[in-house]
Amino acid sequence: MRRTVLEQKLGFVATVCSDGTPNLSPKGTTTVWDDEHLVFADISSPQTVRNLRANPSIEINVVDPIARKGYRFKGTASLYSEGEVYERGLALLAERGYDARPERVHTVVIIKLERVAALISPAYDGDASEEAVSARWERHFNELAKRRRTGGG
Repeated sequence: MRRTVLEQKLGFVATVCSDGTPNLSPKGTTTVWDDEHLVFADISSPQTVRNLRANPSIEINVVDPIARKGYRFKGTASLYSEGEVYERGLALLAERGYDARPERVHTVVIIKLERVAALISPAYDGDASEEAVSARWERHFNELAKRRRTGGG
C-alpha cells in the first residue's frame, strides 16, 4: 500500500457536500504520513476543505493506472493551517518533492485510516497476469502520449 501511494502521488478524494451530494476531487499531493495516516495539501481545494470542516468523513482512492490495482482508504480528516503539525506536513511534502511553500499550501489534511480495501480491475478476470494487464495499459498510454506529441489529440 505504501509503495502504491508513494509512487502514484495522485489520490481521488471523496467528501460530502452540505446538501448531501458527493464531491470528488483529485489531489496530486497525496502521500503517506505514517502507517496509520495519509496526507495531502490544500493548494486549491476550498470545497474539499469546506466539506471536511462540516463532516470529516473522507475516502481516498489511489490506483496505479498501468497495473489497474490500488486501494480505497476510508477515514477521518483533520485540518491544519498553522502550528507544529502544519509545519511538519509542509516539511514532509517538501521532502517528497512537492512545492510546499506556506504561501501555496493553505491547509495540510491528515487522514486517520479506519478501513482499507484493495481495488483490483476486472481486467484480471479470467486469470490475466499483472504483466499482461500492465503491457496492455502501457501500450494505451504510450499511444496517447504519441498522439499528443504529434498534435493528434
